[in-house]
Amino acid sequence: MSLASNFVRRIPEGEDRERLTCADCGYIAYENPKIVTGSVVAVDGRVMLCRRAIEPRRGFWTIPAGYMELGETVEEAARREAREEACAEIAIEGVLALYSIARIGQVQVLFRAHLATPGFAAGAESLEVRLFAWEEIPWEELAFPSVHWVLNAWRETGDGPLGPPRTNPAEDPRGTRHLGQGA
Repeated sequence: MSLASNFVRRIPEGEDRERLTCADCGYIAYENPKIVTGSVVAVDGRVMLCRRAIEPRRGFWTIPAGYMELGETVEEAARREAREEACAEIAIEGVLALYSIARIGQVQVLFRAHLATPGFAAGAESLEVRLFAWEEIPWEELAFPSVHWVLNAWRETGDGPLGPPRTNPAEDPRGTRHLGQGA
């Protein structure tokens, strides 16, 4: 298959939805969700947040998280994202949440973690990195609905057993609401 192939959207035989298909050879270019992974990093009862230096939502706060790369496990990707965004080495405790964000084709696997070694700083994708006590979290400046969700999940678990991963809230089971629509 070359990039010069003649791709069209159609419902291939045996399929139930439109797919990007090569009109010449019938090759189907499946478009699947992206996996995002990250961590709520806790330090002495406070959470680490990174102020984004990149779009989307530049200047807003988020947990260290991003897209998984080929050849990585979700845990490796979460540790890499913490290094890239917060210059932090983290120890992952377990899966905290699993979210489906249908409107943008993402599956988010989010962990609870703590610093493996002392220290952190803003990485290339962050304007600043800070620790926030629960009452200091800048809720109106959080970048994405799932950051709200996972911080609440972290608060619910505390230092206790993780139990099953948290999932989308009942009011947004498919992850289709934007901020301001009941994050």
